[in-house]
Amino acid sequence: MFPWLDHSGRFSAFKLMVFIAILVPGCVVLWPVLFHGGVSLPIKDAIHGSGDWAIRMLLISLAITPFRRVTKFTKIVLVRRMVGLAAMGYALCHLLLYCIDQSFDISRIATEIAVRIYLTIGFVAVMGLVVLGVTSTNGMMRRLGRNWGRLHKASYFIAILGILHFFMQSKVDVTEATLMAGFYLWLMFSRFASKMNWKMKSPVTLLGLSVAASLATAAVEYAWFAIATGVPPLRVLQANLHWMYPPRPAWIVLFIGVLIALIPVIKQVWEKWGGAGAAQSGSGRAAARGGRARARAASR
Repeated sequence: MFPWLDHSGRFSAFKLMVFIAILVPGCVVLWPVLFHGGVSLPIKDAIHGSGDWAIRMLLISLAITPFRRVTKFTKIVLVRRMVGLAAMGYALCHLLLYCIDQSFDISRIATEIAVRIYLTIGFVAVMGLVVLGVTSTNGMMRRLGRNWGRLHKASYFIAILGILHFFMQSKVDVTEATLMAGFYLWLMFSRFASKMNWKMKSPVTLLGLSVAASLATAAVEYAWFAIATGVPPLRVLQANLHWMYPPRPAWIVLFIGVLIALIPVIKQVWEKWGGAGAAQSGSGRAAARGGRARARAASR
């Protein structure tokens, strides 16, 4: 019942910290709406902010398995369901705020969702997250059996719908939408690498995934501008191939990917020097005990 308890019902400080971290963006998004009495501009900002966090939470939930494989931090699996439910919560908040902005005119809302394709895509994504949230309980896992895993793989498709909705409502400035697409591509590439039994703890494998995801991110941004806007796509492609500030999404994906590739290296160095330090400390304590024993023997 309580998100800060583990599977055995014991208090988990780690789960509590994650739960608080999940709530913070919601408070930041909703505070202007509540503080300003629900005027138009804060609601518009909150609609976009809640939608952004819904996609971010969904991608974070998808990142938990690759992160566990890279770091061997198995405890992180405890919060996967919580983060997935947070994605559903932010998506429902996104839909509710849109309904508030439309003054709860149900006929108008239904018409808009049916007529505007980007709203249709977003609504399908929200309903998909609701289905996954409702079926995320232990009881539903037992009832569905093997079908539970097949059903929850729909999260990959829901993420695509959410990112596409992000692109379509962003129109020309698709920087953050492209960044979300790049992270999603890295996550999918990592799952492919794991399925092919590539070593996910290998810096070479992780660096290769990062380069591939970065190039794919640039290709996605190029394709979007080529198909959906009047902006010259070659100019966008040239910007992706050269370093500039602020960096393009492809460079950010590469930078984050390189940091992930460094995790096994840092962990290996830490274990090597930490183990050596522990061994030296242990030998020092043994030598001290031996010296005290010899001193006692001499005193006798």
